[in-house]
Amino acid sequence: MFFLLKAVRSRKKSFLFSALYAAFIFGGRHLMNKRAKFELRKPLVLWSLSLAVFSIFGAVRTAPYMLYILMTKGLKQSVCDQSFYIGPVSKFWAYAFVLSKAPELGDTIFIILRKQKLIFLHWYHHITVLLYSWYSYKDMVAGGGWFMTMNYGVHAVMYSYYALRAAGFRVSRKFAMFITLSQITQMLVGCVINYLVFSWMQHGQCHSHVQNIIWSSLMYLSYFVLFCHFFFEAYIGKTTKAKKVD
Repeated sequence: MFFLLKAVRSRKKSFLFSALYAAFIFGGRHLMNKRAKFELRKPLVLWSLSLAVFSIFGAVRTAPYMLYILMTKGLKQSVCDQSFYIGPVSKFWAYAFVLSKAPELGDTIFIILRKQKLIFLHWYHHITVLLYSWYSYKDMVAGGGWFMTMNYGVHAVMYSYYALRAAGFRVSRKFAMFITLSQITQMLVGCVINYLVFSWMQHGQCHSHVQNIIWSSLMYLSYFVLFCHFFFEAYIGKTTKAKKVD
């Protein structure tokens, strides 16, 4: 934990984590080519359940704060207010959020060792979120409260779903569709928040940097496109093919 705390303070370490992660992906897949897959069902249940509980607590602790600011002080204050980073409760969960992006890379370990399909969206999302979160946290940029709270909420549902599936429970396909739609919605809201930050920043009402907004917008737009493509391929495309076969 101490190493991670120091790593967040040193932004260059985020590139080291990302480089090691990328090396593991390509090296791990090469090593597993000639090996039998690992089952790892119980470790996967514990892993997913741990991240689900963490995300649920994060959502429960940050969402009421953001809702309070939104209802009492308005949308602009909820977006531009930097108190999310320094509030008595929210500051811990903001820090925990940033730190969590490193251990979340462990999701990929299970995919590789279990020889499951590793899509571009998965590892691209992990790397870019890690880099952006670690770089933005220190500057306490506007919009962070929205970004973190949304992510906590979506991950609370997503990792709960993963834990149930890993434990052998049959979960409706509609639940998986709901998660992907939630992710798509999150990316749309992220783009809107970036636009609002840029607009209000021109009047000195929001603390951010043009460079940060550009990278954040590109990141959210790319996620939006990739998640929409995934939704079509995973749900609409398969349904269309099934109907043609019938």
